[in-house]
Amino acid sequence: MSAFVALMRRYCLDYTNRHDITQVSGIMEADYALRMGQHELAGRDSHYVPAASAQFKQFPGLGLTVHEIFSNGERLAMRFSEHGQSKKHGGRAAAWSGLGLYRWNQLKLTDNSVEQDYYSRRLQLDGAEVHSIEPPAVAPWDVTDEPSQPHAESAVRQLIQSGTLHTHLTVDDAWAQPSMQPEFSDSRYEIDDIFSAGSNVAFRVILHGIYRGGLPEAAASVGMQTTHYFVGTARVKNDEVTGGRIISDRLGLVRRLAG
Repeated sequence: MSAFVALMRRYCLDYTNRHDITQVSGIMEADYALRMGQHELAGRDSHYVPAASAQFKQFPGLGLTVHEIFSNGERLAMRFSEHGQSKKHGGRAAAWSGLGLYRWNQLKLTDNSVEQDYYSRRLQLDGAEVHSIEPPAVAPWDVTDEPSQPHAESAVRQLIQSGTLHTHLTVDDAWAQPSMQPEFSDSRYEIDDIFSAGSNVAFRVILHGIYRGGLPEAAASVGMQTTHYFVGTARVKNDEVTGGRIISDRLGLVRRLAG
């Protein structure tokens, strides 16, 4: 087992699924930083732990299921679902996708760029049909490190800059149902982070463009200049992207457009 993956097993099983905040100091450095959309929580004890504790309080039975994980020894990507019943919504349940891009210092986690599909979660908590949970990874903790492949990263970079990446990958909750997605014009794609492990590539992208519709809550904001954040994983074969997933900050986008 990869040492990085072993640390993530502790993160998932000993901390998250047990809701055991006491495990955090052994898994994350004190200056651990989490980035989600436009927000950054910097400081394990001052910012991250209070946010995680609030999540556990809202979802007292919250569970995490791992669907995909890969590492090159320095960086790691993990796609997962979280699922549970919300005390704030009369016990209504939801299951939503997430994807994190992690760094460590060979001992503990130092930061994570993550997106969770909170837009889908909000729809479910408001009364939409609860999503089933995607099949788990068969053996997530048996994953071994694979070396980076710059040519695989290059193939993904080219698709991102061409604006066609979303046509090759499954976006947000599209695996479960027709997915409402924002549309943009005059788009510019800023690659904030990208790395690979073998033929798998992980990335974080900031889209700058003019909002053209697609989300009913933002109908009054068509024509506004805005930013949209997403993270993803892609599989590359013979320098071609053959599939993967994107998780985007749709709920954050709606809030940014509302001002």
